[in-house]
Amino acid sequence: MCRILGTIAAGAARPDPAELAAVSARQRHGGPDEHQILSGPGWSLGCDRLAVTDPCGGRQPYRLPHLPGILAVLNGEIYNHTELRRRLAARGHRFPDRCDGTLLPALYAEYGPAFAEHLDGMFAVAILDLRPGSAQLVLAVDDMGMKPIHVHHDPYDGSTRFASEIPALLAFEGVRIAPREDALDTVLATRTSFSARTALDGIDVLPPGATALVRPGCAPVVRRRRPYEARPLGDTQDVLRHEVRRLATADVPVCAVTSGGLDSGLITALAAEHARETDAPPLHTFHLTYRGKWPDSEAAYARSVARRARTVHHEVVVDPDEIPSLLTRTVRHLGQPNADPIALSTYALFRAVRESGFTVALTGDGADELFGGYDRMRAALTAPPGIDWAGAYADALSAAPRLLREHLYTSSYAAYIADHGSAADRIEQELRSADAAGGDRVTALSAFETRWRLPAYHLRRVDHLSMAWAVEARMPFCQPGVVTHARSLPPAARHGKPALYEAGAELLPATVLNRPKQPFTLPVAAMIAPGGPLLDTVRELLSPARLVLGGKVRADRVQKLLNRHLERPNQHAALALWGLAVHELWTEVVQGMRIPVGCAA
Repeated sequence: MCRILGTIAAGAARPDPAELAAVSARQRHGGPDEHQILSGPGWSLGCDRLAVTDPCGGRQPYRLPHLPGILAVLNGEIYNHTELRRRLAARGHRFPDRCDGTLLPALYAEYGPAFAEHLDGMFAVAILDLRPGSAQLVLAVDDMGMKPIHVHHDPYDGSTRFASEIPALLAFEGVRIAPREDALDTVLATRTSFSARTALDGIDVLPPGATALVRPGCAPVVRRRRPYEARPLGDTQDVLRHEVRRLATADVPVCAVTSGGLDSGLITALAAEHARETDAPPLHTFHLTYRGKWPDSEAAYARSVARRARTVHHEVVVDPDEIPSLLTRTVRHLGQPNADPIALSTYALFRAVRESGFTVALTGDGADELFGGYDRMRAALTAPPGIDWAGAYADALSAAPRLLREHLYTSSYAAYIADHGSAADRIEQELRSADAAGGDRVTALSAFETRWRLPAYHLRRVDHLSMAWAVEARMPFCQPGVVTHARSLPPAARHGKPALYEAGAELLPATVLNRPKQPFTLPVAAMIAPGGPLLDTVRELLSPARLVLGGKVRADRVQKLLNRHLERPNQHAALALWGLAVHELWTEVVQGMRIPVGCAA
């Protein structure tokens, strides 16, 4: 697990070493163990390493003596590297260590840009091919988009730059960008940027399962590739057990994040089982809560899971007075607005994991998308004929539903969104098109959630906020074996997670199996209420002077929304206020990231 960066351009100019060092420094938190940048005429390639597999080996960028001209960097983990190494060794390749990424130059030499089709894992890979006559940069991310690559192409000089994180990419002097005009609407409509777009005009993120080819002086050509083929391994519990055991094996300490729900509970139980059967030390589990009495606390459920699994349980208690500073740090690390309060909890939780000495943490992300766990999916599947289920689905994804957004917007901003379309419009169109095609709605919803919602909303957040503390988050539900198994189930088994409840029947306490679904998040409605720790911060960020200057929302109507919430706190108003506040803070933070402040490309 690392942070990677690089450039490719036409011509013989060598990149400025000071500029490359500045880019590396902005994402060094994710790779504190070692860093190196190589460069030459028209190219650079660098890595800040978090040493997980073979900590004493695997220096990046990877180079093999018998393959001059091929360089590679890796962010992530390749779980089938032992099998690939045997296959490549049989073809005459030799490797200096057992690090998973060391084999990448040889894999590329054998298969070219199709090399990523052979990788089972979570990864963002950059291959720089400098051999005469074939100079190109090849970027690839895993099929679920667990590890991001952010890309900027300059149409004026033809240069392409990439980095693991947006703040690092903005440290390249040639990256001249501006916030997208529709960024606020996207944040309120979907809580974060969707698809391959980011909130910054000029910066894209490679889509899940994509490979990009970049020739010197040319724009990236992005293609979706054939998914990695995973073999079926039995029932749901067997498939999960296999993946958890693979992912719980590491050369560094491993723990689990235990929210108190079904998904993380299953991962916790199976990881603890693996530790006992291999005579390893007991599994450590982590759960985050906030000091004081707050609604919807899951601490008791998490303790119940930990007791049943016999783990060493850590209940991380955060002082609510720290939340405003957590907000600023979270927005800075993400590089773009994310209107889900869960981001603050995620950041604080991984801080505690790292401070307790753990480098790898297993999480339950991805289960709801694959096995149909969301209430919005249930509502869409049971909607009677004639009901606008797609519009209701889009509203369920939002921080502020459509009618409220349109009520808050200034006339000029409302007109702009009407002319250019909203992210919500694109979501509704995709869902209705899938429905009109005649396929089953379960498959269409799961495809939308896993292709667009999961990577943009969950996986980028988990990646950035775990790596903010140099923790590698591993997600068994997102592995190809589990994904293939989930998609092979009949539609009825992908509605309400019956397969997961069956898998957990003998592993989890009845209180956890029978409890209502609840997301791991921050009690934002209570925290913006009178006397709450976030009220002053939200008031400042949504002051009339700031909002009038922005010109996108009506300050008087935002103030009325805040006043109504203070009179009668509720989750819907709180999420809308939170989304507006996060966007305001992000516009302030991003100004300090840009070097220099520029215009849209």
